[in-house]
Amino acid sequence: MKRNKLWAIGALFVSGSALAYIAVGDLGENLVYYWSPTEMVAAKQKAVGATIRLGGLVEPGSLVPTGHTLNFRVTDGTTTVPVTTQEVPPQMFREGIGVVVEGTVDGAGQFTSKRMMVKHDNEYRAPTDGSTPSNAAMFGTMDEG
Repeated sequence: MKRNKLWAIGALFVSGSALAYIAVGDLGENLVYYWSPTEMVAAKQKAVGATIRLGGLVEPGSLVPTGHTLNFRVTDGTTTVPVTTQEVPPQMFREGIGVVVEGTVDGAGQFTSKRMMVKHDNEYRAPTDGSTPSNAAMFGTMDEG
């Protein structure tokens, strides 16, 4: 009876240790930081090579498409970070809109994005009965900015 208890306790210890290792092992390598441009620049070397979500506004006048590459700057009003991506931007992407880009930054401060998300409101206004929405109303977000 005593031998069975020792086996049970040993098995619980081994399985608990394995579960703890899986839960917290290599946790630091899987972190994604969410920073503003000012926070990212202040982090300096800690930011280089780390996966970062950089949030701010697309700076007006900074959007430059070049072939399959899109270059723009993200700002928080204090600091500006140059961003480059080869991803297709969301349909609502434009200058002056809130954006979160996920990627890495190099030693020179150039941010390379692998994923882009734009901020938009969640308001839906259904047309009134009998009315036909105009093209300007339907595509208004594409013309802004």
